[in-house]
Amino acid sequence: MGFVAVVVVLACVRWAFPSVAASGKSKVETVAASPDKQTLTAPAKKQTIKRRRHRINSVPNYLAAFPDTNAVQLVAANKWGVTPVKNRQDAESRKRELVYVGANPYYHVDPLYSSIPYLVPRAAVLLQDIGQAFFDSLYVKGVPMHKLIVTSVLRSQEDVAKLRRRNGNATENSCHLYGTTFDICYNRYRTVENPKGPSRRMVRNDTLKWVLSEVLRDMREQKRCYIKYEVKQGCFHMTVR
Repeated sequence: MGFVAVVVVLACVRWAFPSVAASGKSKVETVAASPDKQTLTAPAKKQTIKRRRHRINSVPNYLAAFPDTNAVQLVAANKWGVTPVKNRQDAESRKRELVYVGANPYYHVDPLYSSIPYLVPRAAVLLQDIGQAFFDSLYVKGVPMHKLIVTSVLRSQEDVAKLRRRNGNATENSCHLYGTTFDICYNRYRTVENPKGPSRRMVRNDTLKWVLSEVLRDMREQKRCYIKYEVKQGCFHMTVR
């Protein structure tokens, strides 16, 4: 009975005010004819974000940027280093003071004939940080990845004596004796590439040297190390601070 009464009332309203029914119908038709705005919007095009490459600036002058002589570096070597190692057997027995420097994702150690692959922990951390910073710098400058090459690390007194017989310029009281010092060559680098993949594009050694010099300059300005630019040996000779 209630349902019938409601229907009768609505019928009377519609008969008395026909505009109400027409307005409701038009709204329904409008909604049905207008799909969601999002469906009409064309899919947004994928935006390609171009990575901004940093410029390679190098340093104005290598000799001026890296002037730290052996005498300067020797002060830091005495402060942070170990007592000079006599020979390789002595180095093996000093593993509490020294850490092994070998295969690493960021640098390559050349076959060592006049030194031993050990450094004090402080110097090993510095070498690791330089290698990682070099990788980061190559990436932001758009240069293919290359590893640094370490050519000399800890030298025993026996190594220094042999070296002095072949090279009159070799220093008797070398910073390498203390495990605080290592050499990174600037005219050779090791390309990082997939051996089963395509060859990487060639990069001039000068370009890599410019990038390395920027990294080393920053490390020196942060007072992390002393650095000497060695012209004849083709390396950066550095001691941890």
